[in-house]
Amino acid sequence: MMNAPLFNELVSAIQIGKKLPDAIYLHDSALLSVPDKLHKVILAVGNALKIPRDQWNIVKLSRKDFALSLLHYPDFEHDAYPALKQSVTVNLEKLSHKVTDYTSYDNPPILHRKETMVLETHPLYEEFQQITQEGERAGLYDNSRHIGFKASWEALINSHGYELVDGRLFRNSALLNNADNQQIERDKTAIVRYELSAPMKVLAKHGFLNGQYSIFDYGCGRGDDLRELEAHGLDALGWDPNFLPDADKVNADLVNIGFVINVIEERNERMEAIQGAWELTKKLLVVSAMLANESYLARFTPYKDGIITSRNTFQKYYTQSELKMFIELSLDEAAIAVAPGIYFVFKDKYLEQDYLQNRHKRKHNWEHKSKPINVKEARTQLLFTKHGELFEGFWEVCLLLGRCPVKEEFDRAEDLLALVGTMKKAFRLCLAFYDKEELEISRKMRREDLLVYFAVSLFGKRKPYKHQPEQTKRDIKEFFETHKSAQSQATELLFQISDTQRIEQECLAAHQTLPQSVLVEECDQPHSLTFHKQYLDLLSPLLRVYVSSALQLYGELEDIQLIKIHITSGKLTLLGYEDFEHEDNPRLKERVKIKMAEQDVDFFDYVDEQYLAVLEGKDQYVA
Repeated sequence: MMNAPLFNELVSAIQIGKKLPDAIYLHDSALLSVPDKLHKVILAVGNALKIPRDQWNIVKLSRKDFALSLLHYPDFEHDAYPALKQSVTVNLEKLSHKVTDYTSYDNPPILHRKETMVLETHPLYEEFQQITQEGERAGLYDNSRHIGFKASWEALINSHGYELVDGRLFRNSALLNNADNQQIERDKTAIVRYELSAPMKVLAKHGFLNGQYSIFDYGCGRGDDLRELEAHGLDALGWDPNFLPDADKVNADLVNIGFVINVIEERNERMEAIQGAWELTKKLLVVSAMLANESYLARFTPYKDGIITSRNTFQKYYTQSELKMFIELSLDEAAIAVAPGIYFVFKDKYLEQDYLQNRHKRKHNWEHKSKPINVKEARTQLLFTKHGELFEGFWEVCLLLGRCPVKEEFDRAEDLLALVGTMKKAFRLCLAFYDKEELEISRKMRREDLLVYFAVSLFGKRKPYKHQPEQTKRDIKEFFETHKSAQSQATELLFQISDTQRIEQECLAAHQTLPQSVLVEECDQPHSLTFHKQYLDLLSPLLRVYVSSALQLYGELEDIQLIKIHITSGKLTLLGYEDFEHEDNPRLKERVKIKMAEQDVDFFDYVDEQYLAVLEGKDQYVA
């Protein structure tokens, strides 16, 4: 006999399905995997209400109430985001039900994340998963409150600069005017967007949209980015061959050529576009393109080096390594991966070094003890009492740099100099007043950060001393005495990443010292070390160089949680999970393998049965 407590117990025991706070959604093909008693109740409800078996294919099980719903999505298998046709909601406590027909609705509810509702053995599981991953990469799931109905979902897709073609997301689709002569109407590619594009968001994240730099959008479409930037008071201009053909192409500090080369069918013309944008660049060029794997492209008609969709639209998709190679071949400059499909190319080498150095700079949460010790001179005691905020700010800069700042490195230097005369005297006073151990920790961290920075720089192209920022030159003198000494130590550190014995030793030590990590052995030998990205800064300099060198080929760990160091093969695996912070057993949605020897990156959909689809033992990775 089924009752509310037993129903809730059985629902709680379900390991599969799309799990929301108040319900679990399951496709009928997965019902054999639920507890047998619950399976029989679901079928019995359908029979009792005389609902034909072909008129419901999704069951919604309440996680809070004694209730369930039988839902009919007739296009579940063929539509990327199928619409609900009929819902039968059953209150098992009151033995009542309600039928809602959505056939005539202009804005019916729709389904997302279909792969969560079926078993991994379902023949369309991989396709469902790819559809979800596309939406995640486009940022469509950032706010789940607005995605449940057809109209709002389509508006959200449009606002992010995409359109739906054959159930898949396309950006800047190029429509063929005539299938015989293959003429591309590129003016049809620009999408109206109501928020910053992905490349602009990356610029904002790294502080380049703070008003300090002028901006030019090369191929700006309808100018959505420009309107948003101008609304924030930024100096932004743009040009587009279709929508702003009469606008001047002007030089700017930052130039963005965002998702332009995807829609150009001629390779040489793509190169000319990137080169044209580079000529306008004073400091930094941002190049971005859409990515896709071979299995996805195989379903479309090949055209030149791209594809044509069922709507006769042209797209050239890249792999991450292919895009990097194309940019560097076009410009003969190093391209720095900042995100999948987005690269920075610096013309200002000082700015490049500043950016790269900040990527490897750790932040320490200092616990200021600020307790005066036995200060002999009463005047000094009074000075710190009266001007505590000024000296506290100066000491924070000392801890950040690991040394005494120069005048240009402290924004209230004039006030400080008026009180004590010189920066070095202020530094000595602080050493007597604050905890010296904090400075020693800071010095050690800063020296290691610089060593990692120089080593990773050697992994690409060596930067001459004259291109180093003045602050870095002061750091070199403080921590290494000479640039030659810094380069020598960095070179020695970089070469050690190929020493499997050293990597093994460092991984074993890291496993003992990190708050959480997983060490896997094969044939009684250490094989890999996996840890959460929040512990990356706690690694030794050698392991930080190992990881950072690999990330030169990928970009930043935006949607990645776990990092796996392969001890003997010179590879690094990045693992990204859905809702990692809140789920006990989060589902794996992205796996990236970086092969440093081949200088290549492989992206995997992670649907092969030989791998686990969810993370077991999450508490082994995070404290």
